[in-house]
Amino acid sequence: MGKYELISRYLSKFLSQEVRKTGLHKVVVGLSGGIDSAVVAVLAHRAFGDDLLCIKMPSHYSSQNSLDDAEELCNVFGLRSETHSIEPMLRAYESTDMSPLRIGNLSARLRMVTLFDISAREGALVLGTSNKSELMLGYGTVYGDLASALNPIGDLYKTEVFELARYLGVSEAIIDKPPSADLWAGQSDEAEIGYPYSDLDRVLKRYVEERHTSEEMIADGENPELVGMIVKRIYQNQFKRRMPVIAKLTSRTL
Repeated sequence: MGKYELISRYLSKFLSQEVRKTGLHKVVVGLSGGIDSAVVAVLAHRAFGDDLLCIKMPSHYSSQNSLDDAEELCNVFGLRSETHSIEPMLRAYESTDMSPLRIGNLSARLRMVTLFDISAREGALVLGTSNKSELMLGYGTVYGDLASALNPIGDLYKTEVFELARYLGVSEAIIDKPPSADLWAGQSDEAEIGYPYSDLDRVLKRYVEERHTSEEMIADGENPELVGMIVKRIYQNQFKRRMPVIAKLTSRTL
């Protein structure tokens, strides 16, 4: 059994077991047309079949290519889906002085508000789609795309998500396009972070999994600026990877 066959079987079983522990049997996932949500949707469909509902949530900043790719994925894999535009909500709040970052964060949170409302309607759990590279670097929006009940790919680096997508049969159109959260026109993950995922994941794995120090990696020829950026972001964004810290006043704090 190959690596990604084993991973896909394990993750589908993980989803099935963890959801049913809650007494529920349905899930919803936001489908953007990107590789992360595509992988989660295919894994969830293996576990839940038609008890998976994919939600497409475009805005006036969404690219048509992303919408087309999401639609194609639903057609190829037989995924149930609905479309709920966040454009009216976004336009109601949006102002001319908002930076792309603020618009992007607001868009991510409006999408998660929509997902959790639909999950209440359906009696379902919301699945997360953030990968390990994004989680370690803090590349995500608190109470936006980082919010979910379960996340099956949070321990897979982005480069591993690409390989899993190929194994699962996700279309080349999704696999080959530049990774993007599609939060504003022309937005690209790698351009925003400043380095390709191949470099990011190599250093992340050495630092997180293999416990190399910054000094060791730099001595081995890694780019000092890349190493410094990654280490800084890991610690700077730790708060995004944990529940809110509660001040301890009793012996039985949460």
